Amino acid sequence: MVTDPIADFLTRVRNAQMANHRIVEIPASNLKKRITEILYDKGYILKYKFEDDSKQGVIKIALKYDPTTKEPAIKSLERVSRPGLRTYAKPTEFIRVKNGLGVAILSTSRGVMTDKEAKSQNVGGEVLCYIY
Repeated sequence: MVTDPIADFLTRVRNAQMANHRIVEIPASNLKKRITEILYDKGYILKYKFEDDSKQGVIKIALKYDPTTKEPAIKSLERVSRPGLRTYAKPTEFIRVKNGLGVAILSTSRGVMTDKEAKSQNVGGEVLCYIY
């Protein structure tokens, strides 16, 4: 039993990149699907596919690597808010990830979005993770 599904998601992606896998399979949920869509929109992964099985479904993610150096596109995945210590931020308190090069993913009252989208809509929320 996994007590923190977001940390499990990030760890599976991190471990697959360290082992130079091309595809990683992750149990699906609506929150994980939205995080996957954000990773795709920001160019951190090549493709993704949502598959439904008899239980909860699976997310298949094709990881992205640099063709010349074989380095993964995602350099760092860091879980911020966790079950033991939730972290919330207002639009004026958002931290710039890697001086604006990275992305913070937030869970807001208007759905899961990046820090830039949340700031433009002037909503705060729980800071789920930082991606660079």
